[in-house]
Amino acid sequence: MSTAIDATEIRRRTQELLTAYPPASTGRTDFLKARFDAGLAWVHYPPGLGGLDAPRSLQPVVDAVLAAAQAPDNDPRRIGIGLGMAAPTILGYGTDEQKQRFLRPLWIGEEVWCQLFSEPGAGSDLAALGTRAVREETGDWVVDGQKVWTSSAHVARWAILIARTDPDVPKHRGISYFVCDMTDPGVEVRPLRQITGEAEFNEVFLTGVRIPDSRRLGPVGDGWKVAQTTLMNERVSIGGARIPREGGMIGTVAKTWRERPELRTHDLHQRLVTLWVEAEVARLTGERLRQQLVAGQPGPEGSGMKLAFARLNQEISGLEVELLGDEGLLYGDWTMSRPELVDFTGRDAGYRYLRSKGNSIEGGTSEVLLNIVAERVLGLPVEPRNDKDVAWKDLAR
Repeated sequence: MSTAIDATEIRRRTQELLTAYPPASTGRTDFLKARFDAGLAWVHYPPGLGGLDAPRSLQPVVDAVLAAAQAPDNDPRRIGIGLGMAAPTILGYGTDEQKQRFLRPLWIGEEVWCQLFSEPGAGSDLAALGTRAVREETGDWVVDGQKVWTSSAHVARWAILIARTDPDVPKHRGISYFVCDMTDPGVEVRPLRQITGEAEFNEVFLTGVRIPDSRRLGPVGDGWKVAQTTLMNERVSIGGARIPREGGMIGTVAKTWRERPELRTHDLHQRLVTLWVEAEVARLTGERLRQQLVAGQPGPEGSGMKLAFARLNQEISGLEVELLGDEGLLYGDWTMSRPELVDFTGRDAGYRYLRSKGNSIEGGTSEVLLNIVAERVLGLPVEPRNDKDVAWKDLAR
């Protein structure tokens, strides 16, 4: 890591970017490409890949200067899977060619990514997945199987995919990790309508999908290790997003409380104060976690953040429905749609209440994350697992 790049140098480089590409007269995509090429996309990445090999802690300096200049961003909510999961995995395990091919259009938002991990029979127990990838004499792979709960699959160009390449070894050891082209023949995306009425998620069916070996990440059979990088980053990106004080859902409820005094009761006040404090504790814990990331890769602590995020969202949305009384039972729009992103704060209370139910499932179920925190953070005895040394093909299904 370069010691020559500090906050002053970062500001200088950012001002140079603004001078050469004034946001008011530069197209959005052109500005984002210039920002990436200047190393100001994610400053802790290597030079040539959108970074400067600088401390991660300097990224907020760049973001603040660009925000003050009203420069366009890359709409991170729309491309969150690419930014939060695919990019760090490609950086950690991709070849030089893969990094050069994928990272720039990913960050700019020209190519949306999705995640082909969960399956109908392998959700919480992801390592039990049955999607098969069989290698041909040419060295390429043919993939058959089904994935589920796939956000953004209907708009994605690329997917990070894990598939079973060796059924004769225990389940964690026979998995490989691939990049799948969602436009290839044999990839079928079907909407999966949820309790909210939307089809934000999808089912993805893979039938004879051919993937060149050049789009494999990591060694054959070592996909579970690669996937851990994805999953740890996913939990940090879901539960550890940077928000201001009283941001997110607690801010929405607090605003209603201040503006609608006729809705207040003593019991609701006590619950609101408790949740406000817990939300602030979670926010500050997230800040500390991001500071820890400066020194290395995300660890199991991200599972704790994601746990807190799910519980708080569900409790806060429940409180909001109660606070609004009869109004809280109304639901704005049940029209079937396939949105590109989840918008918690831009919808009504009914939507927030229903959508938050998924927070304890997506990104790792709360039950699984409790085990991770217990075993890997607190050091408690591990649960007995009788299938660790059994070949996947011999497991009961």
